[in-house]
Amino acid sequence: MSSQLKAQIVLDRNYKIARVDERIYGSFIEHLGRAVYGGIYDPHHEQADEQGFRKDVIHLVKELQVPIIRYPGGNFVSGYNWEDGVGPMRDRPRRLELAWRTIETNEIGTNEFADWANKVNADVMMAVNLGTRGIDAARNLLEYTNHPGGTYWSDLRKSHGYEKPHKFKTWCLGNEMDGPWQIGHKTAHEYGRIAKETAKAMKLVDPDIELVACGSSNTGMATFPEWEAITLDHTYEEVDYISLHQYYGNHENDPANYLAKNMDMDHFIKTVTSTCDYIKAKHRSKKTMHLSFDEWNVWYHSREADKKIEPWTISPPQLEDHYNFEDALLVGSMLITFLQHADRVKMACLAQLVNVIAPIMTENNGRAWKQTIFYPYMHTSIYGRGVSIKPILSSPKYDSKEFTDVPYIDCAAVFHEENEELTLFLVNKHLSETIHLNADIRSFEEYQVVEHLVLENDHLKAANTAESQNVVPHANGESTNEGGQLQIIVPKTSWNVIRLKKFMM
Repeated sequence: MSSQLKAQIVLDRNYKIARVDERIYGSFIEHLGRAVYGGIYDPHHEQADEQGFRKDVIHLVKELQVPIIRYPGGNFVSGYNWEDGVGPMRDRPRRLELAWRTIETNEIGTNEFADWANKVNADVMMAVNLGTRGIDAARNLLEYTNHPGGTYWSDLRKSHGYEKPHKFKTWCLGNEMDGPWQIGHKTAHEYGRIAKETAKAMKLVDPDIELVACGSSNTGMATFPEWEAITLDHTYEEVDYISLHQYYGNHENDPANYLAKNMDMDHFIKTVTSTCDYIKAKHRSKKTMHLSFDEWNVWYHSREADKKIEPWTISPPQLEDHYNFEDALLVGSMLITFLQHADRVKMACLAQLVNVIAPIMTENNGRAWKQTIFYPYMHTSIYGRGVSIKPILSSPKYDSKEFTDVPYIDCAAVFHEENEELTLFLVNKHLSETIHLNADIRSFEEYQVVEHLVLENDHLKAANTAESQNVVPHANGESTNEGGQLQIIVPKTSWNVIRLKKFMM
């Protein structure tokens, strides 16, 4: 094995970051575009089940092993009356949906989505409307979903055919309330007050729930990170998580700079963590605030097309990014970033899951297929469960338009002690050079490589379609362990998953 460029990693089983909370592999379904109607729900499809849910989509979602799914929004939730989506479907009203300027039919609501989540083996992260509504609607929805019975709202649920409560554990207190685009946008103090009082009421209804307060919508917000400081100053003892949202794009067609953008995500996480710890110290609290990165992805391909969509239509094709190979590489690096911060990032939601900036695409009444970003998301979800190990990395670096000292190699490692498995996740960002990586794994000397998956393509703009899967992983990666020194060939612009298992000598 030889290569012009070399990198080194030291992995020691004692260099533990934290146990990975599997909910960092969560996702998101919003009443937006074709995510629900035409995505997960298409009653006229040949593969629709008895409730109208597409079985081909259910199969693909189950491949991803998504542990938790945020619902019903998103910007949508800030104008949503949850009562519109329960009860007999024939009685549900059609509404003007103001966030995305469409018609919402309300065919799918809280109970149906709970059913679908059960079919894909996922928990639900519910969101309450703190835009046009507030404490009363939030506590009533919680009573409807979680209370066993004997009260107005819980008995109403029973009358709708759901005898047992859904027991949704995780709840978002609104969505992106720092954003001027948000219906019911608030200042940090206004939001902090209503979030605190809503949290108090909800935990009186069900003390076992956990709550997520709205953080900044992205790092470019003028109020970042003061928003987090003010919001948490109000809510620190009432909430369990603060949210982060971030999307990236390659508008300038500068792949070297684009592939470095997970460094902005890393800075975002570190800044919010520092702000949380400042408020912890200010309040003399013993509680550590954790992070919910409950919207993240690549989003830029569809923005121009979305400007041409006719308003007040039903489930138009909004935010339908068709992802290419370089998008998959950045998604892989973002997932690696979460693993590097497993001590504080406990939940994350790839936004979204089907059709809308999603790893899964469908045709109405037609086919479903995997986008390029499906693969790094699936690999980390399946193999990235256990304890995140801190890699001591020495990598060649480069500078780009926005970033300096960008390592060509991104790396995360997860040790699943119970299964005696060690998995390395690697991205090589170099546009033209293979990198020879030496990983010192003497702490795992008895572990041998059982699989080296590689996602690579000579064309950064290569994409998958219903007709052709042009970007798919292969298992022909080159890596061997010789005396505790793992030698890895990391191809140019590639996503790599190296799986090792313990073998007794």
